[in-house]
Amino acid sequence: MEPVRFSGNPIVRPQDVAPSAPGLEVIGAFNAGAVQFGEETVLLLRVAETAKIIDPEYVPIVTADPAEGAVRVIQVPRDSPDLDMTDPRQIIYRGRRYLSTVSHLRLARSRDGRHFTIDRHATVAPRTPYEIYGIEDPRITPLGEEGGEGGRRFLVTYTAVSDRGVCVGLLETRDFVEFRRLGIIFTPDNKDVVIFPSAIDGRYVVLHRPSGSYLGSQDIWLAYSDNLLYWGDHRHLVPRRPGMWDGARVGAGAVPFKTPEGWLEIYHGADSQNHYYLGAVLLDLHDPSKVLARSRDPLMSPLETYEQTGFFKNTVFTCGVVPQADGGLRIYYGAADQVTAVADTTLDAVMDSLR
Repeated sequence: MEPVRFSGNPIVRPQDVAPSAPGLEVIGAFNAGAVQFGEETVLLLRVAETAKIIDPEYVPIVTADPAEGAVRVIQVPRDSPDLDMTDPRQIIYRGRRYLSTVSHLRLARSRDGRHFTIDRHATVAPRTPYEIYGIEDPRITPLGEEGGEGGRRFLVTYTAVSDRGVCVGLLETRDFVEFRRLGIIFTPDNKDVVIFPSAIDGRYVVLHRPSGSYLGSQDIWLAYSDNLLYWGDHRHLVPRRPGMWDGARVGAGAVPFKTPEGWLEIYHGADSQNHYYLGAVLLDLHDPSKVLARSRDPLMSPLETYEQTGFFKNTVFTCGVVPQADGGLRIYYGAADQVTAVADTTLDAVMDSLR
């Protein structure tokens, strides 16, 4: 059974988000990390911006200026033979590849988990040479107990994009006001990185997705660390399944959470038509390198209009699931790489789908 979508979806649309600077327009607010923070649900939205078209004969190309934390715009003649715009997600000009948008992270808060107040300014903007094409797809891992000794901290993994490749950065915050950069933890090409919310046998655990090789496939891997910064003991974990809904690629979605039966991970998969779905995989509590069960059919498919039409069609993609006190699971997901939506299911329903 598909999760129940909120009747007010999408809960965040591009027009709900203020541009980070004059001359820019927001064309996507999606793929949000999500976590419960006190009495509020907190989202870190990926906000994708581009330059407003001033002259229709020119195409604006945007990149970030790390020193200023702002977006830089260059104008390219639309009829230039050096311009390639066949893929809506990227622009190639004079042999150099750019993204068609630059993304930053923006905070949104809600008391009921459905109606959000969105900050007017960028929360985390590109600031390093590894982020000149933007920072994307955050996942938020809570570490420590609320009110416990030393307090609770939150780790934010994100995709850092530049002409040096696609790598993964790590942030730390305690209040969602101040964020500290801890550096690059996975080098190009890698993405879809989620850190487990507690150590296992004294080691931290992460899921990641290497990609870009002409050999192998885009599968989920697992690794361990003593300090959250240096990762090793890598294990191949969840492969794609040719011919199925996750036959083209798979990647970790939300931060895994503990259940009596194992660590439950809601992940995304794409088929041969580049349609994105959500499914689940259950990992052993004491040895998460062991897969106990996996969705044969998708947990969630792109069915609604806002999921089937948009910047990248037929896509549901989660970066955050918030467990509820009553056993429910609230899935925050990006739809068509353009808007944010929410759907509710139950732990029992997900577990039943794995049997």
